[in-house]
Amino acid sequence: MRIHIATDHAGLEFSTQLQQHLAAQGHDVVDHGPVEYDPVDDYPAFCIRAAQAVVCDQAQGIETLGVVFGGSGNGEQIAANKVQGIRAALVWNISTAELARQHNDANVIAIGARQHTFEEAASFIDRFIATPFSNEERHVRRIAQIADFERDGSLLPDPRAGATQPDVLADESSSFDPEAG
Repeated sequence: MRIHIATDHAGLEFSTQLQQHLAAQGHDVVDHGPVEYDPVDDYPAFCIRAAQAVVCDQAQGIETLGVVFGGSGNGEQIAANKVQGIRAALVWNISTAELARQHNDANVIAIGARQHTFEEAASFIDRFIATPFSNEERHVRRIAQIADFERDGSLLPDPRAGATQPDVLADESSSFDPEAG
């Protein structure tokens, strides 16, 4: 499997270890992070490039996933999720790694490199990679709803909307801009 990874300065040492760990398992690892330590570098471009590469590979039928990490993993997850077609999940234990794949068909995992030992984080990543999507109808349906919103802003009707409370997101004055991604 091809694994695209990205980090910033907070995970640079972790990145080197992870690349060796994944390559030893036979994975094709592509690093989108920094090439040298810079304590003031910024993670968004690194993580977005890794996410874009995952989407591109998947569109070409290449079996691929992504791993993004930084101090907490939060910003890295947010950045990756800005790429259309990415479902990045912040993972902090084995269960969240497994459920991200089984239920959400997550294609990128985000981890806080300062929150875990390398061994812990590697175990989360290994489980994420090894866990298949369940393909259960309820999960397929929910993922499709997210993709619909991502594509054109469509949502299921708000069950609370009525004469006294309109569905503001279905209103033409909605702030959703499909061109903004």
